[in-house]
Amino acid sequence: MTLKQLVKIIDSRKKQKSPESYVCQLISKGTDRLVQKIGEEAIEVVIAGKNGNRREIISESADLLFHLLLFWSLQKISLNDIEKELQERNIGR
Repeated sequence: MTLKQLVKIIDSRKKQKSPESYVCQLISKGTDRLVQKIGEEAIEVVIAGKNGNRREIISESADLLFHLLLFWSLQKISLNDIEKELQERNIGR
């Protein structure tokens, strides 16, 4: 799955507003809970990296990216916005 595909799934789940949806459950708990999840996942990536567990790094990184994409979606920040920022940084060097 690409990040763009995941963004589409997140957007679809937000529109459906299904109480069974993990996306909707996180949204209903508010921004504080979502940024807390981002922090938790980031720490788990760091610990997996310290332990050198490749499979765990991949798994936790996927979790981190998912939560970041959901946060960006709520903040009306697109993947294109992030890509543009990265491109601008690269050009300036």
